[in-house]
Amino acid sequence: MKRIILLSVLLGSTLSSFAQDVEKEVSLQEVEVKAARVVNKVDGQFIFPSEEQKTHSSSGYSILQKLSLPNIRIDEIAHSIAAIDNRGSVQLRINGIEIDKTEMLSLDPKSICKIDFINNPGVRYGEGIAYVINIMTCKVNRGYIVGTDLTQSITAKNGDDMIFGKWNAGKSEISLSYEFGYNDDKSNRTKESADYHLNDGSVYTIQRNDFASRNRCFSNNMKLTYNLADSTNYVFQATLSGDFMNIPGDYNYKNIIDGTNQYVATDHQHSLSSTPVLDLYYFRQLTPKQSITLNAVGTYINTDALNYYDERTPYQYNVNGKTYSAITEVIYENRLKPFILSAGVNYKYKYTRNEYTGDAQSHDTMQNNRLYAFSEIKGNLSKLRYAVGMGISYLNYHQQEHEYNYSLFRTKVSLAYNITNELQLSYSSEMYDAASRIAMISDITIRTNSMESTVGSPDLKPNRDFEHTLKMSYNKGPWQSFIQCYYKSCNHPNMAAYERTADNQFIYTQRNQKEIDVLHIMAYANYWLIPEKLSIATDGGLFRCFNFGDDYTHCYTSYFCTGSINTYLGHFTLVAHADNGSRFLEGEGKGYNGSCISLQGSYQYKNWQFSLTWSQPFSRNYKMYESEVLNRNQHKITTLYSSSNSNLVSLNITWRLSKGRKYQGVDKKINLKDNETGIIKR
Repeated sequence: MKRIILLSVLLGSTLSSFAQDVEKEVSLQEVEVKAARVVNKVDGQFIFPSEEQKTHSSSGYSILQKLSLPNIRIDEIAHSIAAIDNRGSVQLRINGIEIDKTEMLSLDPKSICKIDFINNPGVRYGEGIAYVINIMTCKVNRGYIVGTDLTQSITAKNGDDMIFGKWNAGKSEISLSYEFGYNDDKSNRTKESADYHLNDGSVYTIQRNDFASRNRCFSNNMKLTYNLADSTNYVFQATLSGDFMNIPGDYNYKNIIDGTNQYVATDHQHSLSSTPVLDLYYFRQLTPKQSITLNAVGTYINTDALNYYDERTPYQYNVNGKTYSAITEVIYENRLKPFILSAGVNYKYKYTRNEYTGDAQSHDTMQNNRLYAFSEIKGNLSKLRYAVGMGISYLNYHQQEHEYNYSLFRTKVSLAYNITNELQLSYSSEMYDAASRIAMISDITIRTNSMESTVGSPDLKPNRDFEHTLKMSYNKGPWQSFIQCYYKSCNHPNMAAYERTADNQFIYTQRNQKEIDVLHIMAYANYWLIPEKLSIATDGGLFRCFNFGDDYTHCYTSYFCTGSINTYLGHFTLVAHADNGSRFLEGEGKGYNGSCISLQGSYQYKNWQFSLTWSQPFSRNYKMYESEVLNRNQHKITTLYSSSNSNLVSLNITWRLSKGRKYQGVDKKINLKDNETGIIKR
């Protein structure tokens, strides 16, 4: 049976690192698409979910899981989205505004127009962002929607529950949500074996193995938003939110085999944090071709934490941390002929004050300033789509006597050429600055265990990174596929440094060293075996790491693969997903993030949806993570196992009630938020 859908595709503009996040839409002629609803662009794809997918989805996580996005792992139960290839994090947006779990759970999938999947984002989206998923929805003129999203693990003690409501009247919308999450896990076990090469040439071995543990966490999130919008003229939005996190007292009891000695050590942690955020956003259409967007965000983070560990001798310290930040951004756009001109400026000020007391004594104050100005043009030349941008960034850091000033001229070029209607070749190149996490430039020393300490490095400097991506895509009918090659070179990056002292203590810190290079090659395919009923997707490839330190060279190659099957049978939906996890090496740390297997069945009944998920089936002791230190003086393997995440069965219940909801288009652009406390952890 033929299905005809109207596609609204952005002409002459694609997202890039130096411009706004959301494009203006123009209508094209009606096109017939059979099952595959994908439109290629310079930095990714537009994906148009089918009505079947939207109808049988209960939240933003649910609809994205059914799309089988390449290199993206979506855990609908844990409400998490991660990049399988370990290139960086995944940023979520709705109508261009960066969002969190609350908006994803309250999202009505039926309101989705299309999804902008950006697999080549620039620093316009923030540092360390590998993928951007921008969900484009329709705005409601009048009516309301209220609902709940309740998730409870049946075989473990964890849950995540939320209630929400949105009310619309004319140009105004008010939304309110409250979310409560908890976790109480006694099954996590860490096994560690460490070999220390001492100054006299001998090797000292310590084993640290958990035999009892408890990890508890309680979180609360409240959010109030007011939105005033005229879709052809302006948008104003004000959001006040608060995150509250309580870890009442985690502990790990460890069997320590220390040479010929054997004893029990206790690791105890407690923390309490609160984060109020005020976000003001304004968009104005100045003329039919010109617009301006402004965003200002103020964030306050208050943290109180206690850490205690008694390997050999007791070691305890408290941290009282306070962080204040203000971020502003302005973007101007002019839709000229034959290209679109964009220009903007972003400024961030951050003040961090962390006071360490107890066995770690320090009063750590830092000030950070970052200014970034950029401009870009983008357009079409026959079958060639292009985006060319340039910018200047300036970073200033000050902590007691330590200070640096760093500036960089930044460039980005993106090209995409349609060889045929189905076949596209694209290339992008970018140069940008990368700064270390604030925690690692703290002037503080924290003891990790009886043999090791973590030391901040206030003299760390930002570095310059180069990225290149070459991609060949083929989309026709029910078939979607591509082959991609990604290469990244980091000059003088912050890399791990392990030092041995005269009294046989081992210090971990970071220094600007020679170079890190990464090569990533992958292939992806998605095919509808039965249109609107059965689809399969798979991707795989290799990940090659090159680490050139001042006194070491480490190279590593890993392979990854992912597969998923989605079946739609009336009111029932069946989803199966499997991947082999990720393996990587950075500096002198080799890591493994556990594989994932999940089976899910969902049933839709009127305003209700019931989903049952079985994760890590037939697994007795799930290997969640493993790390290995490859330093010549210190070799250590740490593995985390969890029985509660093995054969994990979870139930999700979603209920929505809406009335009088009529949709129209909405266009928003930017959002800014800060969540870095600057606290260095043991």
